Amino acid sequence: MKKVGFFQSVRLKFTLVYILLLLLGIQVIGSYFVGQLEDQLKSNFEESIDGRMRSLTYSLQNTFETERGDSDPSLQSEVQSLINDFDENDIHKLQVVNSSSRIIATDGGDFTYSEVGKKTNDAKILRALIYGESTPEIMQHPVSGDRLWVGAIPVTASNGDEIYAAVYFEANMSNIYNQLQEINNIFAQGTILAITVTALLGILVARTITRPLSEMRRQAQIMATGDFSQKVTVHANDEIGQLGDTFNDLNDKLRLSQATTEGERKKLSSVLSNMSDGVIATDRLGAITLMNAPASKLIGQSFEEVQGQSLLDILDLTDQMNDISEIETGGSMIIDFSSEDQPLLIKANFSVVEDEHEEMDGFITVLSDVTEQERVAQERREFVSNVSHELRTPLTTMRSYLEALTDGAWEDKEIAPQFLGVAQNETDRMIRLVNDLLQLSKMDRKDTGLFKEKVEFTGHFHHVIDRFDMHRKENITFNRELSEQELFVWIDKDKITQVLDNIISNAIKYSPEGGTITFRTETRRKQLLVSISDQGLGMPANTVDKIFDRFYRVDKARSREMGGTGLGLAIAREIIESHHGQIWAHSKEGKGTTIFFTLPLINQKRRKYK
Repeated sequence: MKKVGFFQSVRLKFTLVYILLLLLGIQVIGSYFVGQLEDQLKSNFEESIDGRMRSLTYSLQNTFETERGDSDPSLQSEVQSLINDFDENDIHKLQVVNSSSRIIATDGGDFTYSEVGKKTNDAKILRALIYGESTPEIMQHPVSGDRLWVGAIPVTASNGDEIYAAVYFEANMSNIYNQLQEINNIFAQGTILAITVTALLGILVARTITRPLSEMRRQAQIMATGDFSQKVTVHANDEIGQLGDTFNDLNDKLRLSQATTEGERKKLSSVLSNMSDGVIATDRLGAITLMNAPASKLIGQSFEEVQGQSLLDILDLTDQMNDISEIETGGSMIIDFSSEDQPLLIKANFSVVEDEHEEMDGFITVLSDVTEQERVAQERREFVSNVSHELRTPLTTMRSYLEALTDGAWEDKEIAPQFLGVAQNETDRMIRLVNDLLQLSKMDRKDTGLFKEKVEFTGHFHHVIDRFDMHRKENITFNRELSEQELFVWIDKDKITQVLDNIISNAIKYSPEGGTITFRTETRRKQLLVSISDQGLGMPANTVDKIFDRFYRVDKARSREMGGTGLGLAIAREIIESHHGQIWAHSKEGKGTTIFFTLPLINQKRRKYK
């Protein structure tokens, strides 16, 4: 294993963490302290300037109240004298403006005595003269860049009814920010010293932590070779010491696990060899590591031939997938292994193998031959096409007759009823087909709720048979062999009636001239067994189990002539199974067909106490 360099080691990371934590703490404290100090210095400065300016305005107030006009030279001279005597180092710019916005005294800075007597348009001075507002603020000198505290204070009469003048001032705040800069320099020097000391301490602390870790790393390298005889030396009973104990426990468990791995591998091999489905196992890179005999038979290659090869190459999936990781979202797929002589469709189900950390560690692929299932599915798809054709045929017929009626045939009293009768028959035919398809679709979505109730089945069965008996063919006989006792079932009456209607309709439809349809009921192990037999043509033995499949018809041409869709018995099976019953058929060619179904009987003892 490659040696870890200093710049990649945990020791450096510990030291950096200590330094960063210290630096963060110093920065937080320094920022807070300097911010508070800056606010305090500014506040003291502003209060000091405000106090001195208030003292000056008080002196100016007394001067203005001597009842002399603003243009009086002696007033201007006295005001100028007060300004000149106002010796403040911070306040280096002063200007007194009378109520007429004319400068009557000035001192310091950029002001010159030539400005005396001129009007000013400064907004601060005007607000002070008009509204009596004092709104000082921090501004920056356009040339030197120094921060200045600039404002204008009104000079009002003692009774507050009149504003005599306004005092404009500029005070330099450079001393405040110079002090803050010196403090920041002190913090920076302290930070550098603290980081230096912390780095030395961090290196010493990190060495005490990383030394046991280095020993465990060396022991892990030894364990990787398969040697579990050595153990890590535990120096203390702290967290790292506990880690060493855990590492030693892991060493013991790995030694035991290695001893049992071979036995488990043999058990797995035995299970895989006795499975009927093919199984292929791969590592996380997709290389084949295990394959049983059924899988070898399906793909036509032995395990020795495919071991270590990519699963995508063996199953010919390189055109569909670029990387083995795409199998995670693949789920299952059909793979065509057909040859010119024999079709072969294999369904591959992919499962991800996860380790104890729930991370992908490989794949298990289960292969099964679905050639026959796909053939049946193809037949169903073909029937859907046939249904579309059957819907199109009556629509075309109806359109032709309706066009004829539109063109004037409706005026013919003999032809018009015939045309309308054909259109109605074709409409009924389409409605029956669409209703069957919609009902099956609802059953697939589990949208058909059952409204069950307790029903005496024998009487209900008689009622259904009576309805058909009124409209049956005269040359067909109904033979009733129904139980005389009351048989109660918990059913959706309408749905079970639909099952009986479908079965009896089929029996009448396929019964020959002079045939007999026999209806029977009996009880078997808490189940009601119902059978309906006809004497029709029957079915080949290999098709009996398929008549309950959707879209299946034994004689497609004859069923189309009789208006059948191949959905009636499929609907019957869905309904019976939703009632926890079973439905099946017995048939022989030339001897007729019998349809059986069962329904659970209501417990007789429980019913007696109701």
